[in-house]
Amino acid sequence: MSCRFFVVLLQSIFKTIYIMTQDELKFNPNPLVQFLQKPMAEFTKEDILKVIEEFEIEMINFRYMANDGRLKTLNFVIQSLKHADEVLTSGERVDGSSLFPYIEAGNSDLYVIPRFRTAFIDPFTEVPTLDLLCSFYTKDGEPFAMAPEYTLQKAGRAFREATAGMEFEVMGELEYYVIAPKEESYLPADQRGYHESKPFCKFGAFRTEAMRLIAAAGGEIKYGHSEVGNFTVGDTMYEQNEIEFLPTNLEAAADQLVIAKWILRTLGYQYGITVTFAPKITIGKAGSGMHVHTRVSRNGENMYVGPNGLTDVAHKTIAGILDLAGSLTAFGNTNPTSYFRLVPHQEAPTNICWGDRNRSAMVRVPLGWTKGSGNMMAHANPLEKNTEVDFSRKQTIELRTPDGSANIYLLLAGMTVAARHGFEMENAVQYAKDRYVSVNIFEHEDVLNRLAVLPDSCAASADLLERDRTVYEEDGVFDSRLIDGIISELRSFNDRTLRAEIGKDADKTLELVKSFIHCG
Repeated sequence: MSCRFFVVLLQSIFKTIYIMTQDELKFNPNPLVQFLQKPMAEFTKEDILKVIEEFEIEMINFRYMANDGRLKTLNFVIQSLKHADEVLTSGERVDGSSLFPYIEAGNSDLYVIPRFRTAFIDPFTEVPTLDLLCSFYTKDGEPFAMAPEYTLQKAGRAFREATAGMEFEVMGELEYYVIAPKEESYLPADQRGYHESKPFCKFGAFRTEAMRLIAAAGGEIKYGHSEVGNFTVGDTMYEQNEIEFLPTNLEAAADQLVIAKWILRTLGYQYGITVTFAPKITIGKAGSGMHVHTRVSRNGENMYVGPNGLTDVAHKTIAGILDLAGSLTAFGNTNPTSYFRLVPHQEAPTNICWGDRNRSAMVRVPLGWTKGSGNMMAHANPLEKNTEVDFSRKQTIELRTPDGSANIYLLLAGMTVAARHGFEMENAVQYAKDRYVSVNIFEHEDVLNRLAVLPDSCAASADLLERDRTVYEEDGVFDSRLIDGIISELRSFNDRTLRAEIGKDADKTLELVKSFIHCG
């Protein structure tokens, strides 16, 4: 079944079910949600078996995250419903040492068990196929302590326990470059691609097709657009785009980001173009980040916003992220090219500070909708009445450091630990207020000189993780062997002076970029 045929099929399914049902699920783009009439979080094994029978599924794919941050795959041909039941119940055995370098080969067998809430129809296969993300378990049937998805689960649980039941929610921004043969017509000005439209944006149709497939697989998308970065080199053009998601619970946020990256790459392969999440493409051009927005909620209420603006909860969260900012790069900036993006005088951050609406700050509090939202709507639409609506739930706090090299589960786990750390710090609120900036820090030397800086290499990042490791290991969130493995891998790049050695040599930078073009 081709990708385009799959989209047409989805349209047909949506049209049919819209007529059949009028409940709150009728607009959900996931055909399994439409069929089962329940959200993905409530999927059961019985539901999956119904899907297999109704959609005449012939194959099941198990997918799971490895150390390199990419999804791996195990294929099953369904022999019968009984066989499908067995596969879904017992999972399968895999070689953990080939997935995670810090596992000894002599004791490396792991089980992979599917998480039913992640099920989606594979849009790229010729035969009807159901995909499910999996979790890792040991020979004793216990969760594998070093597994990325289990580390994130532990981080979320520890945060809830430390904050009397608050939830740490996140959303990610996927920036990526499309690399394709150059077109001569309607080329936008260099580095002026922000929110461009067709025909100046060449890959908007690709982006929207990817968004529809991601949504059908369960991704909760906020929007997509073209980004600043665009340039040509010889006969090759580079165009930057972005897809941003909606805030949701930690595990769902991570799941949909890794599926989205897989869909973008696979669709790009079908189009005959290259999609890369590499942090840096070349000198002097916009790099690609993976900014992460956060929100702390209790009973559906956004705890970041109160009658007087940002609350103590917001300031404590900011304080924890700032205090661990250096070591967080060990999870969010994991190869040498990451530190060619984190350089002064560009939009990527280099100093540890925060500000509202300030894109030169490492942590940003974006423009919110807490005042005048209904008035703006009425002003733009004179036929409408002024309506004050509380949109405070939309207020987030954004970390701008991470990039596409991150292992998404470990990055979000690290950020959750950092947020919890802020609630445990003494004088956290004042700590945050002391690091607030309201100006472009690169235009105010007095401000710049008082701010700590982020690491400039994987090696420096490893040093800071070594320094802060007890915070991440608290309550068993990050297994000590996992921290050891991350530190060892970061130091193996031997890049402590690499940025200074390469400098502005475009040829050497390009060679380095080629080594990590498909990172994460």
